[in-house]
Order: sequence, then structure tokens, then C-alpha cells
Amino acid sequence: MAVDYDVVIIGGSVAGIYAAVTAAHLQARVALVEPLPFEKGRSQPSLLLPTTIYTQALAQIASSHLEIFCQSPETPNLSSRRFAEAGKWAEGVVATLAEQHSPAILAALGVDVIVGTGEFCRLPHLAFVVNNRRLRSRSYLIATGSRPSIPAIDGLSTTGYITPADWSRISEQTLPNRWVVIGGSATGVELAQILIRLGAQVTLVVRSPQILSQEEPEAAGLIQAQLEAEGVQVLTQAEVTQVKQIDGTKWVLAGNKALETDEILIATGEQPNVESLNLEGVGVKWNQQGIWLNEKLQTTNPRIYACGGDAFSHIAAYEARVAIKNALFFPIFKVNYHGIPRAVFSDPQLARVGLTEIQARRRYGKEVLVLQHYFKTVSKALLLGQTTGFCKLIVRPNGEILGAAIVGTEAGELIHLITLAIRQKLKVDAIADLPHISPTLSEITSLTAAEWHRQRLRRNPWLQDVLEGFFNFRRSGAS
Repeated sequence: MAVDYDVVIIGGSVAGIYAAVTAAHLQARVALVEPLPFEKGRSQPSLLLPTTIYTQALAQIASSHLEIFCQSPETPNLSSRRFAEAGKWAEGVVATLAEQHSPAILAALGVDVIVGTGEFCRLPHLAFVVNNRRLRSRSYLIATGSRPSIPAIDGLSTTGYITPADWSRISEQTLPNRWVVIGGSATGVELAQILIRLGAQVTLVVRSPQILSQEEPEAAGLIQAQLEAEGVQVLTQAEVTQVKQIDGTKWVLAGNKALETDEILIATGEQPNVESLNLEGVGVKWNQQGIWLNEKLQTTNPRIYACGGDAFSHIAAYEARVAIKNALFFPIFKVNYHGIPRAVFSDPQLARVGLTEIQARRRYGKEVLVLQHYFKTVSKALLLGQTTGFCKLIVRPNGEILGAAIVGTEAGELIHLITLAIRQKLKVDAIADLPHISPTLSEITSLTAAEWHRQRLRRNPWLQDVLEGFFNFRRSGAS
């Protein structure tokens, strides 16, 4: 029996739209089911995540406010006004970006945009039902994005809280003075710093021994030190067990401390938006961590793929690229997350790609070299007055790059050269020997990579002896 489409994509997330446009460019017949109405001037929450737009807008406004506040610390109501300005600016940016993939533009590309909510059905044949219409396709792609995951804390739901997805609503109100941020993720760290710079009092509560628990300990430690220097109270190894409201004030029990606050921000992670899709009915397994996928991004039903569950939009787009090729052609393409960078847009920034030092030593033991260089020795950083931070490369003795971390100004930009080297399987000497324009911040990558030559020489006594003998011979024979 004939099918209606080559692929039906469920969800208007970053990954969903990217997949739909890619499929249309490949001349496939594609339907995009968007469960939220497109409204002029109003972006969809799933389209551009708060971490990618709102935190950037807020961070820039907060930085400018920090300078003004230092000059005139008694300026009244500046925090709330700047907060509202940031929210409006962010809304405008999101609306502009959303317009680039409006229904009219998608339709012009050949995408059949269907607005409505729906679910999978198995009988009489596999299909996706939306607006009482059965969409039949060779394959399906779930790209519904994610939403903030809310921890099970006693009293949290009755006391009230906000998530990063609520910034557009909160920015229209007066900025609360006291905040408790629960979660040491990238989003939690970014927003804690933004709030403190807007003049609020902030306590960041983290269950793990350090913030940003997946990052290099010294990099995360530097970010934590900066937060604390700006006034953020950081509580590590502190689990929130209870939240109460007493006489109009919110109280958070974190470890053995009771924290009085005006607002609670939950930044503990993401969970998938798939409850209403009837996945169980078509044999797709999932849990609160996400849909069960193989390395080809197939679900437990081989005709149904999924992507875009990660909070990082560039990772979602990468998954969409792999998934749509498998869905349209043959399932032979596999995801490889080793060469995909991540960034925390704090100040200073933190960016990482590949393995951490701990992960590398677990896998390769003593066959690991750590190369490190500091921004304080980079001429451009000195000129900018941005000398905090370092670049760290994790390599094998043969020059293979296993991973890297950069913490410092523009780390999110600087990590891409190392990422390209990892993805193209270039050795560390390729970076060391690349002539960098000076003065630039990117010099730090070549300066760090150059440490490989010095470490190799120090680890090779035989080569040291050969070089010493060679130059002794040349000097003795000189006329």
C-alpha cells in the first residue's frame, strides 16, 4: 500500500525543523507536525531553548549592569529595569529567528506543515494520527525536544518555583531579590551569575562535590571561584529535601541549612516531551531520561527514529542530520559524540570536547599526556585584560588528541579548532605547527599544543642523550 510521505517529523524543535528542511532539500516528501500554533511575533518554546537565547541576552545586559552598578551602587530599581530590557530583547531575537522558519517559508521549501497534537497508531497499519488525519510514511522522526525536569522535593509543587523556560514571563515582573538556584548544570551556573550581576542575592545548591560535575575539576573550580567572588553562595554536596512557605516567605532545606528566599529556580536537567505520543502502542520504549535509541538513532520500532533530546541545540542539529539520513535512505549512519564540543556561557566561559583527564586515564592509564597553558601569557589576553583561565589538551604519546578544555574569555569560539582536529583525526603537532596570527586569543591553542614536543623530549632520555652528543660533536668540530 502506498504511503503519503517519505518521512513524518513530529515536533517543531530545532532538530525537527532542521530535519524537515534537510529532507526537503533532498527532494523527499516531508510532513512536519507542530503541536503549537504559529503566531506572528511569538516564538515557540520548543524552537529556541532558553539556554541558547535568553541566557545570552540576560548575560550581556547583566554585564553592562555590573559596570553601572560598580559606578553607582545606589541606583534604585536598575536591576528590574535591566531585567525587563533583557527579556524584551531576547523575545525580539527569538521572534526574528523563528520567522526564518515560519510556515510560509517551510511550505515554500516543500514541507507540509501540520498544526495540531497527535499520536501513533499501529492498526490497521503504522501511522501518526493528527486532526483526525492518518499520516502514513516510510519512516517517522520524533523531534519534540525536551522540557525542564522537576525533582521530587517535598513541598516544591505547593510552594511554587520557576524554570529557565519561564524567563519570558518572569522578565515582565519585578526582579525578586533573593534566589535559590537548585542544580549545578550549565544553565544553573549561567543564571546564578546573571542574577547576581543584576543585583540579586543568590544561593546555588548542588548535590555533587562540584558545580558542572561533568567538566574538568580545575575548570569547574575556577568558575565556582568566580561565582563566589561575585557574591554567589555555593553549597556543594547539599541535597534539597524540603521546601516550605511560611508567612509568605519561601524556605529551602538544603543539607543542614535552611535558606530563606523570594524565588526558587529549578535547573536540574531536561526530560523528553513524549508522554502523549502513544509510544507504548507502537513498541517504542522510553523513560524519564529519554527514548531508548541505538547508535543509528532508531527506537525499538525500527521505522521510528528520534533526535533532539539534548538541551544543546548544536547537538540536536547533529542528531537530526544523522537521523534524517537514516530515515530517508538506509540506517547505516551512526552518531559519534566524541568530537562534539560543549560550552558553558558563564564569565569566564568554559568549553570542552572529547574526554576529560579522568576519563582518559581510566581508558589509557599512564599513556596520557596533559598539556596546559595559561591565558596570562597570551599577548591578546593581556591587551584585553582577560587573563583568567587556561587551555588544557589531553593527548597520547603518539600525538592523538583525546580531549580538551578551555576556560577563559571566548572559550566557546576557541574550542572549534581543537574539535576539527579531533574529528579529522589530526595529531596535536598539526595545531602546534599552525602559524597563528598574533596577537589573537587563538594563540593559546598553539602554545598549549607546543608543550607536546617539550614533554616528549623530557620523557625520552635516549633522545636527549643523542641530541646532546650531536651538538657536542658539532661544537668540537667547529673551526
